[in-house]
Amino acid sequence: MDWLVELLTRSSVAHAVLIYSFVIASGVLLGKIKIGGISLGVTFVLFMGILVGHFGVYLNPDLMHFLKEFGLILFIFSIGLQVGPSFFTSFKKGGMLLNGLACLLVALGIGVTLSLFYIFHGDISMPMLVGIMQGAVTNTPGLGAAQEALRQLSEAGELTGPIPSIGLGYAVAYPMGVIGVLLSFMILRLLFRVKLDKEEEALKAQKETHETPNWISIQVHNESLAGCTLLQCQDLVRRQFVASRLYNGEKVIIPSDETPLQVGDILSVVVNEADEKAVTTFLGKKVDYVWEDSEKEMVSRRIVVTQSSINGKTIGSLAFRSTYGVNITRVHRSGIDLLARPELYLQVGDRVTVVGSLEAIGKVEKILGNTLKRLNEPHLIAIFFGICAGILVGSMPFHFPNMPMPAKLGLAGGPLIVAILLGRFGYRLKLITYTTQSANLMLREMGISLFLASVGISAGAEFVDTVVSPDGLLWIACGVLITMVPALIVGIIGRLLKINYFTLIGMISGSCTNPPALAYSGSIANNDAPAVAYSTVYPLTMFLRIICAQFIILLFA
Repeated sequence: MDWLVELLTRSSVAHAVLIYSFVIASGVLLGKIKIGGISLGVTFVLFMGILVGHFGVYLNPDLMHFLKEFGLILFIFSIGLQVGPSFFTSFKKGGMLLNGLACLLVALGIGVTLSLFYIFHGDISMPMLVGIMQGAVTNTPGLGAAQEALRQLSEAGELTGPIPSIGLGYAVAYPMGVIGVLLSFMILRLLFRVKLDKEEEALKAQKETHETPNWISIQVHNESLAGCTLLQCQDLVRRQFVASRLYNGEKVIIPSDETPLQVGDILSVVVNEADEKAVTTFLGKKVDYVWEDSEKEMVSRRIVVTQSSINGKTIGSLAFRSTYGVNITRVHRSGIDLLARPELYLQVGDRVTVVGSLEAIGKVEKILGNTLKRLNEPHLIAIFFGICAGILVGSMPFHFPNMPMPAKLGLAGGPLIVAILLGRFGYRLKLITYTTQSANLMLREMGISLFLASVGISAGAEFVDTVVSPDGLLWIACGVLITMVPALIVGIIGRLLKINYFTLIGMISGSCTNPPALAYSGSIANNDAPAVAYSTVYPLTMFLRIICAQFIILLFA
């Protein structure tokens, strides 16, 4: 059995893979256990890593650092790609409020940290409190920025004595930083008697906003419009709508922009909810008309865009109406229905609703692709190009006056920003950023599992000894206060402002730069609201936490 002993004790690639596989598999398995209907999910991998590290399992520190950072990049990048198409829309609707609450949460965290420093009369040094604060909000880039600021102060002779080992404070506070946020979620849920199914229904109702296209029938009664074309009507009413069919009293036709209207015509119109009343009042009145009678001549089909040559082209440039006599009325993208405006860019993975004759739709289908097998093919070029660009952005220094070192977004903030931009505008670079939901989820789960396992194994060796010491217990208590007090205050304010629970916990997760909390939020939500909220506040929050960590070190060290 020497081979087994050697495999379990000797540092090697096989040994490292074995340890990581055991930690992740057992952690995910135990995370499925529910207590009071609540489970920690993939977050339990962190505690299995601490347990394994406590028993003296040794892995190469450079290897663990690489796997931790690479796992975080995969997780964050996948989140960015998922929410990219809807990110800017969500930012317009509630992003200012969410970012305002995120800034308040950051400010409260700093306030609690400074209060603890004065409450204990400096018995806990400010650099150590900064390390505890970064562990309490699971912010590794902020810890690195603080450590670098301490190093530069030491080299400049501005720091007396050895450089404090603030990483230990980070490691001790990190587990409770994860648990503290989850406890805050549970307290908010009990305090406001949140019912997840009702929050789900409320979220669906919110999504049926003014940007949601509705399909209605309108009969023309405005006599001044007689002889006006559809394009002229759109210019006059100054609203966007798409007329998919027109009944002129004799037959049903597919209208074009140049089709003249007559009083009595009935239009099948797709229009955003915000514009529905204006368009209806302008044209005539809403009526109930059974279009199914025309299905023998005109049909409606949903076609998936899988042809890469279509990626980045506008609906107007395809000229389907003039060439094939069909109309595109709606585009379904990343769970959102969009009005098929002529200037709207199509992307691979879009599902477009096409109205026309069966023969014409068949021709359009060949152009758009509609080959679902192509969607299952991974587009690795976009993923690794995005990661490369994200690292460049994250490594870009931002210089501030009187700061001894530049600030950086880091290996998390950079890839997230680039992934969001690629998810929204990748078609302009001719990049196919579409990934299936299962592929995206696989990347996310692999990434967060590697990250949590690395953090746990690294902290496990000194974790217990530090925790049971008087200083360690005090550090943990400080970390819990820094984690939970701001989260609960902001959470209560958010609920009083009627913010959806799923959006709220996603915002708090992003404000605490807490991937495990986001993973938990996603596990209890059947929607992407937590991920959207997380990505909305994460870039600004990451930047603020990095800057504030360095500023506090310079101010107090």
